[in-house]
Amino acid sequence: MNQIKEKLYLCSGLLAGFCILLITLLLLAQIVGRLFGFIVPSAEDFAGYALAASTFLGLAYTFKEGGHIRVTLVIQRFSPVSRQWQEGIILALSLALISFLSYSCTFMVYESYIYDEVSYGYVPVPLWIPQIPVAVGAIALNLAILDAFICVLKGNTPSYSEHEDALELEEI
Repeated sequence: MNQIKEKLYLCSGLLAGFCILLITLLLLAQIVGRLFGFIVPSAEDFAGYALAASTFLGLAYTFKEGGHIRVTLVIQRFSPVSRQWQEGIILALSLALISFLSYSCTFMVYESYIYDEVSYGYVPVPLWIPQIPVAVGAIALNLAILDAFICVLKGNTPSYSEHEDALELEEI
């Protein structure tokens, strides 16, 4: 099961990186097109969709790798028991918030599909298509937080803490 989770997080991170590459290629095509007198239809729309996809798809991988911003200067001063409690409370609150976000994103995709919403622009795109990566990214983050929460409930250290503790922060 751990291998499946790791592959899910890695795949999510790779897809986020691909979306950033896609943004770069779209902007480059738009620049070259302007030099030669043609436009790339709806390039801004597609770049925006790729930006949203890369943001949400990268959340789970970044969480697992310990890349989200945390107040480590304060957290490292806690005793192991109080740090375990603090992690559990924060993860429970995060799980509730991200569960609501996942539900809302999934429902947004469903509504866009049911009501046949399309984008405005040169190329009309059914909105549920670019909304799917946002929902998938939110669900992947939800699973990553749930995994970390279960890990803390078992008394273990979550994977993101291991990455943080590896960073020997300098005291000022």
